[in-house]
Amino acid sequence: MTVLGDDAGSGDTPAAGRPRHAAPSPSGSYVPPPMQGGDEPVTTRIPRIDYDGPAGYQSGSPGSLAEPGARPLADPLLAGAEPAPPSFGESRAERQPGPAGRHAVDRPSALRVVWIYPDLLSTYGDRGNLIMLERRARLRGIGVEPIEVNSDQPVPQQGDIYLLGGGEDLPQVLAARRLRAGGGLTAAVSRGAVVFAVCAGYQLIGSVFGGAQGEPVEGLSLLDISSGRGDRRGVGEIVAEVDPALGIDRLTGFENHQGVTVVGPGARPLARVTLGTGNGNGTEGAYAGRILGTYLHGPALVRNPGLADLLLTWVAGTLPPLPDAQEAWTRQLRAERLAAVSA
Repeated sequence: MTVLGDDAGSGDTPAAGRPRHAAPSPSGSYVPPPMQGGDEPVTTRIPRIDYDGPAGYQSGSPGSLAEPGARPLADPLLAGAEPAPPSFGESRAERQPGPAGRHAVDRPSALRVVWIYPDLLSTYGDRGNLIMLERRARLRGIGVEPIEVNSDQPVPQQGDIYLLGGGEDLPQVLAARRLRAGGGLTAAVSRGAVVFAVCAGYQLIGSVFGGAQGEPVEGLSLLDISSGRGDRRGVGEIVAEVDPALGIDRLTGFENHQGVTVVGPGARPLARVTLGTGNGNGTEGAYAGRILGTYLHGPALVRNPGLADLLLTWVAGTLPPLPDAQEAWTRQLRAERLAAVSA
């Protein structure tokens, strides 16, 4: 008997056009058919994007638990560093003073939000995280330059926020392999970029995760976590109370995975589960410095606007509150989801 991977809904029947495969996934959906042409992406490519502009950023250790602080602009790339890919447009690179306060930074004229490998890591509408960040920034007068980078393209090092979504087993392994080889995301993190990773993306930014047959696969070691395959699948609604140090409301979302994740001493659990599975030990997600990962779909930032605003503050400084009229639908969605799980 063959079965689907974890992120394929109920697991009873495959999605239209998707074959059944043997190995359940600890993180993503169905296992795709064998790739053609060796190491090629498994989906249609998004047109290539050209980048031009200045060098990236530098900051302290990405693994620090200290609250994210100012991120100064770097001068030229550090001596001996690998050449950066073509960078961003000069017209978008102008910097203006950021707001005062403990998160104060030089505010870019447009935040560069990089969606990594949508051709490999994009299940359950995780693109909504990009849309939500863009909306909440623009409502506050902050421009956003969304950048989608497919798996056959280099990851630019000069982004402000990097997003990784959920994915199937083999694409998750391929994504980790290519990100390790390319080094762009690691270099961006070393300069203080924000990373928000979901499900398969969350697992692969750790030190190790389970592959298609449960075998250990090397991750990027950007966050002190390790993941493997659990005994049961967590599927359904999840509610979790966030670490008070982050100052945001409880989280609500949807999970569908068989992964278990252990948070090491260099990171902290993002939240404590009150409903659902999360990491598999009563906690959900993890964070350290400007890196934050979670198993929550929904999409996570649409369901949890406070989490989206937290990521934005790590780049743009303290944000003004939005008018009630612009928050009405967001609050209604949160109220409906929380009411549904407490009924």
